[in-house]
Amino acid sequence: MPRKKNPIEEPDENIVGSPGDPIDESPEETTAEPAGDSVIATETTAEEPDATQTDPEMDDFVASEDEGANNEVPEQLELDNPEDQTAETENQSQSDNIKTRRQGRNRKTPESTENFEFHSQSDRTPEKTPRRRRTRANAVVSIDESRTVETSADKHNNDLLDLVESLKGKKILSGTIQGVERSTENSNLSYAVIYHGDFKVIIPAEEVIEPPADFRDRSPGDVMHYMVTKRLGAEVDYIVKGVDKTGIAAASRLEAMAAKRKEYYFGTDRDGNNLLYEGINAEARVVSVIRAGIFVDLFGVETYIALRELSYQRGVDAAAQFQPGQRVLVKILSIDRSNRNKIQVTASVKQATENPYEKALRKYVPGSRYVGSVSMVDTNGVFVSLDGGIDCLCSYPKRGRPPRGSRVTVRIIGINHETNRIWGAITHMTTAR
Repeated sequence: MPRKKNPIEEPDENIVGSPGDPIDESPEETTAEPAGDSVIATETTAEEPDATQTDPEMDDFVASEDEGANNEVPEQLELDNPEDQTAETENQSQSDNIKTRRQGRNRKTPESTENFEFHSQSDRTPEKTPRRRRTRANAVVSIDESRTVETSADKHNNDLLDLVESLKGKKILSGTIQGVERSTENSNLSYAVIYHGDFKVIIPAEEVIEPPADFRDRSPGDVMHYMVTKRLGAEVDYIVKGVDKTGIAAASRLEAMAAKRKEYYFGTDRDGNNLLYEGINAEARVVSVIRAGIFVDLFGVETYIALRELSYQRGVDAAAQFQPGQRVLVKILSIDRSNRNKIQVTASVKQATENPYEKALRKYVPGSRYVGSVSMVDTNGVFVSLDGGIDCLCSYPKRGRPPRGSRVTVRIIGINHETNRIWGAITHMTTAR
């Protein structure tokens, strides 16, 4: 007996507009639609390098990824005509209603249900994918409204601006002498090397120090090279005279020193007094050290401070306590401004601090014994360095002259608080190994 048609099924066939409508339920058609999803997923992946752009080390990697993304992924999906798109949407909606009713009628297996669900999601109207974001080479995401951390490009530009400002506006820059080079073509030419960021600043020896009045029958090139070498590690001022595109700049230290002298030795305050005068304490920079003393840069004037003005103790080795680049406090003892181009200044390091004898002598009691180290031996006797930075003059012991640095025991004989003198006798001696 022929099966009677269900009247509910007849409207389903009439709903279909034409045989060409996309109602095919074959598995091949349901799995072909995800290609649209893969394109959208690829577009999303192409935007991810923007997040890694904040890491400077990934710039090359991001650039290479962008080149590959431009060749493989279209920048924008082309949409159909809106009228065609509306008709297609209505057909797809009708198709979904038909498949939903057939699903209720035909109990499908879990596998076919999964295919149906996957197919129904892929049949949604494709949304317009946002246009791909353009990446910038030096993009940095800042924490605050304005970025505070400098990139390598920012530092390079700031260093270049410093050099140009010094070149055009005579701005004084400071740096450390980190090398001394000698010309291969002319051995009499030497250069001090200072690095200002990525730029190499060279200063000829004649622009670093003033040549001595007497070379003592020595080669001027060797003398100037030696004097510049003694200033390795010193902090100096300079003014740029020229900048090369290759990253090399030429400068002059003597011109910067002349500008500093004009400002501090001839400049005045509101009351009309000089900024530097006798009796004032000032900060100086050590530029060269020898055994007998040190050379300091005192606001554009290089002055020599002898060993006796470095410390209240006797026998101090200047090379052991001072080094180029060190800053020290000095007291200006005298200034001669008669020659504007050659100012004479005398200064002292020890007089800028309190005399330790005035305080330390109160610690010791005559007749008591104390330990110390031999600091110096001369014709006057043996000087023993006690705690507090004072020297006790002792006579020669009967068992022989103790070597410098040996530990000894001293019995205090007398103290003179007016002249800040203390003397005693060595009672026990330990030779230094």
